[in-house]
Amino acid sequence: MKSDLAEEVRRLKQEKGAVILAHNYQLPEVQDVADICGDSLELSRAAQKTSAKIIVFCGVDFMAQTAKILNPGKKVLFPVPGARCPMAALLSPDDIRKAKKAHPKAAVMLYVNTSAECKAEADYACTSANAVQVARAISQKEIIFGPDENLCDYVQERVPEKKIIPVPGHANCPTHQRITLAEILELKRKHPRAKVIAHPECTKPVRDASDYLASTSGMLHVIRGHEETEWIVATEKGMLHRLEKEIPEKKFYITDVTCPNMKKTTLVKVRDCLTNGSNEVVLQKGVMDGARKGIERMLEIV
Repeated sequence: MKSDLAEEVRRLKQEKGAVILAHNYQLPEVQDVADICGDSLELSRAAQKTSAKIIVFCGVDFMAQTAKILNPGKKVLFPVPGARCPMAALLSPDDIRKAKKAHPKAAVMLYVNTSAECKAEADYACTSANAVQVARAISQKEIIFGPDENLCDYVQERVPEKKIIPVPGHANCPTHQRITLAEILELKRKHPRAKVIAHPECTKPVRDASDYLASTSGMLHVIRGHEETEWIVATEKGMLHRLEKEIPEKKFYITDVTCPNMKKTTLVKVRDCLTNGSNEVVLQKGVMDGARKGIERMLEIV
């Protein structure tokens, strides 16, 4: 039974001196055994501050890598090594180096949804929660950005005083790309009193049709801060669990998209990972040292 398995995970976590970090898109039962649930920014901060000897990261590959980069002396376990972000995989360090050569005066700000090797080429990291603030804080007037095209457009709209240069060949989050304007309009037709809140990775038509834009954890803050009781939520379906758990007095209508990689982590995988100390994240020291500077600069700004 899931309840017995959850208790086993909690017992193992205590015995091993481990902390479990889980992204908001994880399965409900995984979120429920986590010490901290959050978006990429929250989890980066939690990884930086934790005193636990072992970090079990329930998410996708670049997130576990970020935890290791911020904790080079700790053991970071990743329950499912095959849980990879397809968008992050599309950007290579060579792509960034070519962009830097073409724009030598530009700073490089990379979305955290990138590999550790790519982050080592960056001056700054950012998340969907703080991309605008980080871009504004950068002194250079030109900023190379990748890999998410929709987030790049979102930042350019809000920071018009800077030139945001997309890395050639950049991509989109395939999950948020599947959220369509037609779906949002249909939900608005069915729930005319509901406000719409969307993730910045959504397409421009979806963003323009929304009342608010926020990262996943930002959505919680926005919704808590407004009196409206009905919300259309444009992001991955896993967010519904946390919304209903933490704000039960409100109604949510979430878009019908799922990230298959986020759903690869199960309680069984978490238990096995804790039991065996398996699937440890290993990165080269030079890569970690190079990547850490941009992440730490981000955390200092916001």
